[in-house]
Amino acid sequence: MSEPISDPANPSIPATPDDLFRRLDELGIASETVHHSAVFTVDEAKAHRGEIAGGHCKNLFLKDKAGQLWLVVMLESSRLDMKAAQTKLGAARLSFASPELMRAVLGVDPGSVTPFTAINASAAPVQVVLEGAMMRESRLSYHPLTNTQTTTIAAADLLAFLRAQGHEPLIVDFDP
Repeated sequence: MSEPISDPANPSIPATPDDLFRRLDELGIASETVHHSAVFTVDEAKAHRGEIAGGHCKNLFLKDKAGQLWLVVMLESSRLDMKAAQTKLGAARLSFASPELMRAVLGVDPGSVTPFTAINASAAPVQVVLEGAMMRESRLSYHPLTNTQTTTIAAADLLAFLRAQGHEPLIVDFDP
């Protein structure tokens, strides 16, 4: 397994979509990418993405009271009950992390958070949480570090990518 992409001389420079695509190729992960207008919400994504195969997802960058960072990734149609999630994850009062923390740790702005940000968070203590229902889809679609594109990969390849970046994800069913 090769090392995650990072620049030890300048860790503040986040990976670009091209860096991500090179990493996916390096790992033998097939992907398909579609360009579209910038989208910031699930509703905007539905309106602008056109016909893209695969389960479409949303991503929540959270912080708990103890300072643990969480990246929760789920189908766009799913709802997250924060109190129930706290219990399932053993987290101490979850809340949304600030845009500044998002930029510092994940290297992206709001609207571009995806599990692909693990390429930037290789050394950061971010626990990636994948919704079980999402992982039962064969293909999954995420922004490739920018909200002007959508990239589709196989669900099994998402796991391979995250593990190659040093993140062992939790797979959790949030439904009651």
